[in-house]
Amino acid sequence: MQQVAGFNVLTASGEAGLSAIVNDPEGAVLALDFDGTLSPIVEDPTAAWIHPAAPAALIRLAEQVARIAIITGRQPSTAVALGDTPDGPDLIDVPGLVILGHYGLERWEGGQVTAPPPPPGLDLVRAELPDIIGELGELTHGARIEDKGRAVAVHTRNCADPDGALAALREPVSGLAVRAGLLVEPGRKVLELRGPGMDKGQALRALLAETGARSVLFAGDDLGDLTAFEAVEEVSIPGVRVCSGSAEVSKLAEQADLVVDGPAGVVAFLENLLKSITSRDR
Repeated sequence: MQQVAGFNVLTASGEAGLSAIVNDPEGAVLALDFDGTLSPIVEDPTAAWIHPAAPAALIRLAEQVARIAIITGRQPSTAVALGDTPDGPDLIDVPGLVILGHYGLERWEGGQVTAPPPPPGLDLVRAELPDIIGELGELTHGARIEDKGRAVAVHTRNCADPDGALAALREPVSGLAVRAGLLVEPGRKVLELRGPGMDKGQALRALLAETGARSVLFAGDDLGDLTAFEAVEEVSIPGVRVCSGSAEVSKLAEQADLVVDGPAGVVAFLENLLKSITSRDR
């Protein structure tokens, strides 16, 4: 473990990536997941408000780096809405912010959203998923369906046995996905059915090519972020993978260059990163 700019970095590649960002911030792209990374995981996904200090930290970093991006499974409009803070700046106040929603299928920039049409198989999911949940009886009592417009998710966090309910749902939900021509994206007490053709890794690679980035940081917390971690590892520029740690997802931490303590840890990391950047020439 090496210290770079005050951070305990677990890998040599992460050390090189963080050093590149600090020493050449103008060439850096900082990309972050939303749920579990900038906002806490909560029982009601519609109440997952951004950490109150996150927008201010991102605004200050945006003045130093090439681009700030949010790459999320949510609709960009939902991330914008949940990016409001009661006191202080909001997520949309971040200069040059790009939000790549639905794993990169939707792009929000400057208040405008561009996207292809939603996959038609979602209509079948909307029609049959409630019955699948109901057929499992008490085990899935409390399961919540979240319609994301271009994806539909079932959350088991509110079930008496969240892991047992998730395991029971996995096979019938996977069968429904096959019939609907969709993919199943597992996550923290959730199964999400979405269209094929895009993931966070592909979205990040495209963004790096578009910006001509010379270094990259990606921060995430869940299994859907693994493809972005893989992209950071495989692109030909220095990079650092930051895990917003939790007891629920150990696999991501195992592949991270740096592990912090949830959204509060992510915000503290961003604030310290800014201090390291702005003090490098003093």
